[in-house]
Amino acid sequence: MIELRTPAQIDEMRPAGVFVGEVLTALAEAADVGVNLLELDALAHRMIKDRGAESCYIDYHPSFGASPFGKVLCTSVNDAVLHGLPHDYKLADGDLLSVDFACAVDGWVADSALSLVVGTPRPEDLALIETTQVALAAGIDAARAGNKIGDIAAAIGGVAREANLKVNLQFGGHGVGRTMHGDPHVPNDGRPGRGYPLKPGLVIAIEPWFLHTTDEIYTDADGWTLRSADGSRGAHSEHTIAITDGDPIILTAR
Repeated sequence: MIELRTPAQIDEMRPAGVFVGEVLTALAEAADVGVNLLELDALAHRMIKDRGAESCYIDYHPSFGASPFGKVLCTSVNDAVLHGLPHDYKLADGDLLSVDFACAVDGWVADSALSLVVGTPRPEDLALIETTQVALAAGIDAARAGNKIGDIAAAIGGVAREANLKVNLQFGGHGVGRTMHGDPHVPNDGRPGRGYPLKPGLVIAIEPWFLHTTDEIYTDADGWTLRSADGSRGAHSEHTIAITDGDPIILTAR
């Protein structure tokens, strides 16, 4: 079911967005060569506890997950692009890291993701990260009352095609509210003018993710981490936004 939020409810969602942004900023600053993924998860766990927030991930067990997730972050490295399960791995020079984080504050959820390179970057990785950021900005700009979900999808997909990237449609954006994942689904490519009409009060996460040379993925043996079929690297950018009568509000701005 698609739910629309009142202006007062959107104001109530702002603290969750601010907190998610703060956590991602802290994680980006902490990520460095030699830092263990479990250390990053522990940092986020401490921040959640100190804030009195609630993790959306730790007990999350959808049909595509092998078991309850058990961690509070998704940390996807190099050829992993989504749902990366934190494990005992120390970041190496040049690793491309994507971090996805969602939690609830006072009953309202916010969800956001970023990608970065630790140590010495490969130019092609920086370009891929930038492409996801440009696509995210294009999708947010299309998230206006009177448009449709297809307009967001087409804006994201257009950026990918300009960069000669293929787009996987298995996972994309989604509604956000009292739970992390709700309707409507927001694909990362599509046809303009199609799909659910965007209305003030709709709160959604927009999340373009791309791989260097493929749109095919597979699930790692851990039952969660999604990796590229050809070993190429991936990047992911995401914000939770609210649609208004005017410009969209980025609730998870950093």
